Amino acid sequence: MEQVAMEKALSKSDATNNRMELPMESLGNFPIPDGQNYFEFVAMDTGDQPWEFKVSIRNEGRYKKPWMSGQWGSYAHEKGLKKGDRVKLIMQVEGNVVRSYRITAERNLTMGMWIPVEQFAN
Repeated sequence: MEQVAMEKALSKSDATNNRMELPMESLGNFPIPDGQNYFEFVAMDTGDQPWEFKVSIRNEGRYKKPWMSGQWGSYAHEKGLKKGDRVKLIMQVEGNVVRSYRITAERNLTMGMWIPVEQFAN
């Protein structure tokens, strides 16, 4: 069964930096082991290219403030991501176990029509 692990409209800093801030409500979809502050995983894009990502949280402070790094900056650059583009991480779940992740990115063409960013020239 597929589930959306995270969906976000990108900010300018998400699109241009080496990390993307994650919505707090998506944090539960990335099983950070006890005693650690990160979870590493591979997500396949629409062209079946693997991307290595890392979801991290703060060690200190009141708020965990999750973010995704790893190959995020390379992914954003290769896909030509811009502010307002929508990124989704989709989990393939079997039983209670996440088997794999996929990542997609879309651009709002007009009036709510979202088109995969791969269809735009960089």
